[in-house]
Amino acid sequence: MTKLEKVVYSGKTHTTVNRDPGVQRGDYGVVDIRLSAPGGDSHEIIAAEPHPTAEQLFAGAWSACYITALGLVAAQKKVKLPPDYSLDIQIDLGQTGPGWFFNARFTIRMPGLAQDVAEAIANSAHQLCPYSRAVHETIDLEQTIITS
Repeated sequence: MTKLEKVVYSGKTHTTVNRDPGVQRGDYGVVDIRLSAPGGDSHEIIAAEPHPTAEQLFAGAWSACYITALGLVAAQKKVKLPPDYSLDIQIDLGQTGPGWFFNARFTIRMPGLAQDVAEAIANSAHQLCPYSRAVHETIDLEQTIITS
């Protein structure tokens, strides 16, 4: 994997599983994308700017897939995820020498879980998520897990 020497652009998303249709959805000036996953869960990605870039769309699609994988892995491990768990993904487009590459930064919030449990779920979710598997060894991935 290649570390970026120069970041040219970053695309970000924030993903939560919203089970309350009355909740505030996105502020003025942002795109509120409602994605669905197998099984009918809705994942709302709020915080993409109008006219999202390819990096934001990639982060959005990856986040919908990955947050679904988090839920599936937690269920397999018989761990109840907190209702406010969330995922932030930042995709950086940049250069190293003459080459162009992507890097990804994940911030996974699972408040109230033990750190080792949250890390096990997060790491297993990468093994399940098709996006994570597709970019494994081609995109440098930095992961932060917050349990407080």
